[in-house]
Amino acid sequence: MRTVETRDAIVQEMKARGFCLVSPGHVAACFGVPVSALSPLAATWSDLPRDAYLKDGGKYRSRRHSSFVQTIAPSELTQVAHRAHWQPVDYNALHGGIERMFEPIAVPVCDDAAWRGLLSGLGQVFAGVSPELKWFIEAHQFRIDTAEGIGRPTPEGAHRDGVDFVAVILVNRQGVKGGETRVFEAQGTSGVRFTLTEPWSVLLLDDKRVIHETTPIQPDGPDGVRDTLVLTYRAGSFQDPE
Repeated sequence: MRTVETRDAIVQEMKARGFCLVSPGHVAACFGVPVSALSPLAATWSDLPRDAYLKDGGKYRSRRHSSFVQTIAPSELTQVAHRAHWQPVDYNALHGGIERMFEPIAVPVCDDAAWRGLLSGLGQVFAGVSPELKWFIEAHQFRIDTAEGIGRPTPEGAHRDGVDFVAVILVNRQGVKGGETRVFEAQGTSGVRFTLTEPWSVLLLDDKRVIHETTPIQPDGPDGVRDTLVLTYRAGSFQDPE
């Protein structure tokens, strides 16, 4: 999976293919935030409550969730009142149609300058692909562990999220094997398969054009975990029950 190095290259690749990968070494150039400023946030993934909504009965996923609104010009990021995460069944056959109220992302994280810079930088890049003036952003801190022998990053399988753009950011990966990421055309057969291994690698997806999934992880050492930050950007409004 080749990587891109500049904002202009992201825009070109997203328009051409509907997805692209940014390596940790180019995060600062692409989104305006150095990895050195983001790295201290990784410790907060050790304080995520268990996901109580998993319909497969598993206890392998922990998460927090918060929501933001970003205006593009002038650039401003505002955290909104805590709200439930909701997706229609059309996009999430396993957990769709349920208002899932997760614990919010910790205040020090949401107030962190690097965190806010990353969310805003991504929004500015996405506005270069699709010229929107406002993004409704949902942020998800995920930890998938192998305490039960197997963990499923995407128990719903290959899917779209019902938004405009998705950023999947690997924060930490240790003591696990598997976890192959797969991205395929939503209306076609071509796609790519690769494994995110470097912390702060950023996968960008045009949710209208591609579907994605990550295969299960298995233990490859003690205390196996795969930590990710998933950010979704939607124009017009948040997804809410009709």
